Amino acid sequence: MRGLILITIYWFHLIATVIWIGGITFILFIAMPSSKQVLGAESGKLMGDISKRFTPLANYSIILLTVTGIVLTWLNKRFSIVGIFENKWILILILKHILVLGMVAIHFYRSSVLTPKIGRATSSIEKTSLQKLSLNLVRVNFGLGLLILLLSGIISVF
Repeated sequence: MRGLILITIYWFHLIATVIWIGGITFILFIAMPSSKQVLGAESGKLMGDISKRFTPLANYSIILLTVTGIVLTWLNKRFSIVGIFENKWILILILKHILVLGMVAIHFYRSSVLTPKIGRATSSIEKTSLQKLSLNLVRVNFGLGLLILLLSGIISVF
């Protein structure tokens, strides 16, 4: 029974990962270039709508990742506070969680702080600058997501 519970929780963890990192990948490499090519200067409106639709999915994914991640860590037989700095599995897990916290912080900064600032920007120069910052933060999150996936692969062999 324990195995079935772990499989189910891990499955939900993977679904949330695919939604969040897959969504970032779709936005960066498919939606943005296509909208710029087809709509030109009007692509910002489409990307704003896509972002409004994707943000709640990302938020739910973050919640699901947090809950399932805590449960998976708690139920994993390799997790122990004893000898924490001698256990490579735990050290990689800690690094992975630090990077995840960075991704979460960037996500919520973009959606809660940066997006409203972009909406209130009065000059086109300020708006463009904030939009570039936002896009760069999405790129950072994409890179962090890939690094986290790499660490997940590494941790699975320990």
